[in-house]
Amino acid sequence: MNGLMSAIFTQMDDLRQARVCEGKDVITLSIGSPDMPPAKHIMRALTEAVNDAERYGYTLSKGNADLLDVIASWYRQKFNVGLDARNEIHSLMGSQDGLAHLSLCLVNPGDVVLVPDPGYPIYTAGPLIAGAEIHYMPLRPENHYLPDLSAISEDVLRRTKLMILNYPNNPLAAIAPKEFFAQVVNLAQRYSFVVCHDFAYSELVFDGYRPDSFLSVPGAKEVGIELHSLSKTYNMAGCRIGFAVGNARVIELLGRLKSNIDYGVFYPVQQAAIAALSGSQQCVKDLAAMYQRRRDVLVDGLKRTGWNIPKPKASMFLWAPVPTRQSSLAFTVDLLQNTGIAVIPGIAFGACGEGFVRIALVQPEDRLAEGVNRVASWLEKL
Repeated sequence: MNGLMSAIFTQMDDLRQARVCEGKDVITLSIGSPDMPPAKHIMRALTEAVNDAERYGYTLSKGNADLLDVIASWYRQKFNVGLDARNEIHSLMGSQDGLAHLSLCLVNPGDVVLVPDPGYPIYTAGPLIAGAEIHYMPLRPENHYLPDLSAISEDVLRRTKLMILNYPNNPLAAIAPKEFFAQVVNLAQRYSFVVCHDFAYSELVFDGYRPDSFLSVPGAKEVGIELHSLSKTYNMAGCRIGFAVGNARVIELLGRLKSNIDYGVFYPVQQAAIAALSGSQQCVKDLAAMYQRRRDVLVDGLKRTGWNIPKPKASMFLWAPVPTRQSSLAFTVDLLQNTGIAVIPGIAFGACGEGFVRIALVQPEDRLAEGVNRVASWLEKL
């Protein structure tokens, strides 16, 4: 149990709340929770379904047929990937649901799971719950934050049952070319392990960039699955709905496990998801444009202070090098104490995160501009 909660996340939130209790104005850029509501047509579908008195019973764990059909259509339109709606799709209570349970379906105690470092904490927690041996794949700027597949030893690869990937990436905001995915497919086929690609940020993209689905690579469906969430794309984080798609055998195993754990997503939430995926996608375009503007406010503004941060092509985060001669945790604490700005130290995402902080673009542009001014005054004093 000690490995399932990051003490750093708890510590930072405690410090943030303490500042708020002191009456300080805190600009919270630490938690990656959307600050905008869903589009009106999504909320309308949810409201109408909630008011239907016959929709309060158990639902199918896999998801209602209408939802599965809409997911298949959305995937075909977005990524030109064909899916069997009955055998290659399973609804989830958010993508974290799938990430937490997948290792229990595939991994015996002592088997190896390849996990990115830095990485979102559930990538480690899920395998830990299953008793896996975790082999970290360092993600370094000199390799464009892609794992060096050639650096993984033969012994580790022979014992590997699962590899976890995430592009566009949280916390790094990094992206991956299709050629890299092709290398992963070849490696997975050679050593017979499953690949799980977390694709939750596929729609939060900037400057005309469009990411490739892992499943669009020939042979990918033979070795892997892809996870999606409506939390960030449609501002539905509290609704808890996502889906896993891809390899039918892995989807069946995940469904078998989940059928012993839950009774599926609440029907009105499924209806909201159908409205989101099948309705106008202008809300998604507008959301991505908003995050791009927020990115520019922070990156361009902080650059004028001397804090140079790479401008990402995707996600709702900045991965910023620490601008002082401090550890990521010490800098984050000082930043909060001196400017009232809360971010997350890179070390919270793994050893390779040291030297960086993650900044979530979850405040309006005027608040971000205020944050830039606070940082400028503080760094000038330093």
